[in-house]
Amino acid sequence: MTSEARIFKDTDGEAMPYRIMKPVHYDPKEKHPLVLCLHGAGGRGNDNRSRGTEAFKALSQDDILQKYPAFLLTPQCPKDKKWVNTSWTKGSYAISDVPISEQMKRVLQILQSVQNEFNIDPDRIYVTGQSMGGYGTWDIILRKPNLFAAAVPVCGAGDPGQAARIAHLPIWAFHGEQDPTVPVSGSRDMRAAIKIAGGEMKYTEYPGVGHKSWENAWAEKDLVPWLFKQKKSE
Repeated sequence: MTSEARIFKDTDGEAMPYRIMKPVHYDPKEKHPLVLCLHGAGGRGNDNRSRGTEAFKALSQDDILQKYPAFLLTPQCPKDKKWVNTSWTKGSYAISDVPISEQMKRVLQILQSVQNEFNIDPDRIYVTGQSMGGYGTWDIILRKPNLFAAAVPVCGAGDPGQAARIAHLPIWAFHGEQDPTVPVSGSRDMRAAIKIAGGEMKYTEYPGVGHKSWENAWAEKDLVPWLFKQKKSE
């Protein structure tokens, strides 16, 4: 199957390209899960082609689509912008010092518009992202802790001070031990803070691996089944 290229425009006329892939044999009478995939820095632009997300690539494979019929949604961040306005090299940050970005506001608007258009199961909305998108994944679940059923942040960082907000959420995070771009402390800090808050986050750290830990993550045979098993009402 191929994804459909679209352009979202907000009430101010600001646009954001995105791609959406519908489930195989989509039936509007049935509720379907949705996976929001946030790309890394390499996916930025306005061509609506550059994806920069291993998750979208992995989840759009024919065998996965047949076994787990779901919507795949991947917005495109403009060039020179970020999902989260913080330095990638510093790791953890404080949300109180970093207002939600205009780009992330549009992501949420796109998600809402897709929910209005299609029969999306509100109990099975998932989010994942790598690098810049890993930051975005942590950011969006911290700001909207009850929106998602599960999250898969890869080589990102968040705000450990707000970990209690997401201690209930199923999270499987990944990071390369030798990541030279986003410090591994970003994921370690969140794991420690979530544990202190009473949560139990799954965490996989790859010894000797650098920044491209998303390749390892989406090769994990248990990741896709784990993701689609999660449901908010359970």
